[in-house]
Amino acid sequence: MTEIFSWPFAAEILPALLRGAVVTFIATIGGFFASLIIGAVLLALGRSKQTAIAWLGRGLVELLRSTPLLIQVYVLFFVLPDAGIVLEPVTTGILALGLYHGAYVAEAYRAGLDSIPRGQWDAIESLRFSRFAAYRYLILPQAIAPLVPSLGNTFITMLKDTPILAAITVPELMFAANDAGSQSFRYVEPMTMAAIAYLVMSLIAAFAVFLLRQRLGTRYA
Repeated sequence: MTEIFSWPFAAEILPALLRGAVVTFIATIGGFFASLIIGAVLLALGRSKQTAIAWLGRGLVELLRSTPLLIQVYVLFFVLPDAGIVLEPVTTGILALGLYHGAYVAEAYRAGLDSIPRGQWDAIESLRFSRFAAYRYLILPQAIAPLVPSLGNTFITMLKDTPILAAITVPELMFAANDAGSQSFRYVEPMTMAAIAYLVMSLIAAFAVFLLRQRLGTRYA
């Protein structure tokens, strides 16, 4: 009788899955920091006093949010080379994650800034604070703490979106699991272990977000 789960086979494929998990982590970290930067740029465009630039920023946010991540990955990997722009698979994956989730981060930024009472903006203008000083000492300390849960959810969602990058041969965790399954015709072990790895990484990220939120909540209380 064939055993349902083979521990020797699981041990055999574990190194390949761990290498895939490292690539998954790298892609998630890179995509997350890219999304923070892209989100800030999109927010700045959307809040511009120039109507055309503001419409451009809002249009980009809607475009990125309303099209599937897989299509954006394909465009970056298969279409850009026609324009002479060739990116490595991992770089493409990081950029795609950053663009797609950057649109959601821009909305999180917007919500965080909009949560600041209007009276404080009026006080900043009347006291003639410089824009840098106003954001550094007054606005950001109040906006960061409420942003942490949203950004934490973005990180965890991005982590679970990385399997899409297997479509462009990024050797992340799901790619490694599929490869192990296709070579052995056994999918129970690689898929089970991949699911456990995603669960563990997500729980660690959620716990880190919880600790950060507690710390910021205490600091800015």
